[in-house]
Amino acid sequence: MHRVKWDCGLGEGRRRRQGDAVHEDAESAPAQTLPPLVPGTLYLVATPIGNREDITLRALRVLRECTVVAAEDTRRTGQLLQHFGIRKPMVSYFHFNEARRSAEILGRLRAGETVALVTDAGTPGISDPGERVVAEAIGAGLRVEPVPGPCAAVAALTASGLPTETFHFAGFLPVKSGQRARRLGELLALPGTLCVYESPHRVGRLLSELAARAPGRRAVVAREVTKRFEEFLRGTTTALAAELERRPRKGEFVVMLEPPSAEARRVDGSGGHDDEGASGPEDDGHDTSETATHDAPVPDLSAAGNGSQEGHRTSTTDASAVGWQSGL
Repeated sequence: MHRVKWDCGLGEGRRRRQGDAVHEDAESAPAQTLPPLVPGTLYLVATPIGNREDITLRALRVLRECTVVAAEDTRRTGQLLQHFGIRKPMVSYFHFNEARRSAEILGRLRAGETVALVTDAGTPGISDPGERVVAEAIGAGLRVEPVPGPCAAVAALTASGLPTETFHFAGFLPVKSGQRARRLGELLALPGTLCVYESPHRVGRLLSELAARAPGRRAVVAREVTKRFEEFLRGTTTALAAELERRPRKGEFVVMLEPPSAEARRVDGSGGHDDEGASGPEDDGHDTSETATHDAPVPDLSAAGNGSQEGHRTSTTDASAVGWQSGL
């Protein structure tokens, strides 16, 4: 029988007890000081991916109270800390110094320090540094605690209109052609919505590859999620590939592709939604854009210039058209 090691993860969320009574009524109980950070703990702190208002109260408290911040880029993290009035010593932790810095972080944890690990933006370990030090900390019997928050993949997926019950996040695809082709072949056969990150230099290539391999499937391209020029493009892979060919490609991209089953249901006339009622690209359920218009005609974006329809969303009703939402 394998031995199971249990980390109960009470941390800051543990209940406060006085004698044998548990205070469950927060309104009637007097205000109490939050418990301090747990010594010897590695905190994985998610940070905003564009909009600083997305940082959580818990993230701010951990950053204020930790012993040291391990940052992917100390300059960028320094700007974030300065914005929130936090002064804290920092050490760098990025791809090329992970091995050496992981050993140092483990040494700090063994000495009882609390370390907050952050990346440039988003959640540590998700297509960013963090996986190695987490694995080594757990292997050494040290405590690891997530401080959840922004993640570009999840944010984009929830607003995509594609099925969300099952999805596969694949990070960045390989750059080399052979490896990339094999990986795409594996991913396109998977059930569930596919979600990948791509750079502005290769996102056009990716859409062309998807159009060649899965021309009838609907896709969504999210750009600059949570930032000033946030933008969602919705349509078939063929239409999106053509659209990206004609427009400048700047910023960070999340590319999502509907499951093979959704395309099959649409082709055979059984509908484009999951049986559980998940909203697909033809029925987004509701629209939160301030100037949204439901069931609006699909614009001809080939004549839309640089796109002055800020804050406007159109439903995608034609398989060859591209629906555009921008300027949030």
